Amino acid sequence: MSDPTHQSVAPDDDWTEVGVSDEFPEGSGWPVSACGTTIAIIRFEGRLFGLHDQCTHGAAQLSSGWVEEGWVECPLHQGRFELATGKPLCVPVTEAVRCYEIHETDGRVWVRCRPGT
Repeated sequence: MSDPTHQSVAPDDDWTEVGVSDEFPEGSGWPVSACGTTIAIIRFEGRLFGLHDQCTHGAAQLSSGWVEEGWVECPLHQGRFELATGKPLCVPVTEAVRCYEIHETDGRVWVRCRPGT
């Protein structure tokens, strides 16, 4: 997704660039590869959130889910996860999904990949 001709500088060594801001429109989720996994990048009310892109209940991609009111709904069984915390909000999901820090600057989007993650 990233433009290889654009020179940008990471906020620090823990961050990986995953794309440009325009590639992540409001109310949608997009899968990106970073931190050795696939992360759903979701923009809601202008802010970007990063969640592990697999529902903890089943093998469904959260990047394909419905986004509304600060949560994303799994497209397979309609379990919901809070965007800011990954906390499950309704059955059938009972286990939180992992969250990733997202940084957006100068039109670029970064995901924080801490050692051991």
